[in-house]
Amino acid sequence: MPRTTMDKNDVTLESRDALHDGFFQMDHFHLRHRLFEGGWSPSLSREIMLRAPVAAVIPYDPLTDKVVLIEQFRGGMFAAGDARPWSIEIVAGIIEKDESAESMARRETLEETGCTVGRLEQIMEFYPSPGGCSEHVTVFCGEVSTDGAGGIHGVASEGEDIRVFSETTDAAMAMIQAGEINNSIGVIGVQWLALNRDSLRKRWA
Repeated sequence: MPRTTMDKNDVTLESRDALHDGFFQMDHFHLRHRLFEGGWSPSLSREIMLRAPVAAVIPYDPLTDKVVLIEQFRGGMFAAGDARPWSIEIVAGIIEKDESAESMARRETLEETGCTVGRLEQIMEFYPSPGGCSEHVTVFCGEVSTDGAGGIHGVASEGEDIRVFSETTDAAMAMIQAGEINNSIGVIGVQWLALNRDSLRKRWA
């Protein structure tokens, strides 16, 4: 019978070498892992981008049923040849050393949108690209007011130029269907909100 339960003890790391250490870090792993049918895999060569954990926030106003969205230039989209390398997203950022995910969520929402978070609920955790990147994302929904939300925000010293605007949850879902929101964190966050806003509004009434 195939084995169905695996953990990190079922992986043997043979070697690990640093390839690049800048804003992003890339390491080259040679490893083997147990197989579902028994035995071990051959030695596998994997180049993995190492990233600090990330927190993301869906800034949501339960009184207006609106979500605060941001738009900013993204180098990855430019490198991919996208005709319009500006991305519509929810709030997200790297959790600093000795900072909790909750503290980062509140800080980043204020920096990127100018909105202050009231109640904050952790809703999920996931890996956006586990085949080649260590990034782990914790997603929150944060209570904000959309009254006056807008304008240009971000930390200038970090090269941030962020346009802030708000849309109803239904309008944000339509943006996903139209391909206007096309990044994984944004898609997952908005879809979660569309599925859970009724119960969320009851809890936050």
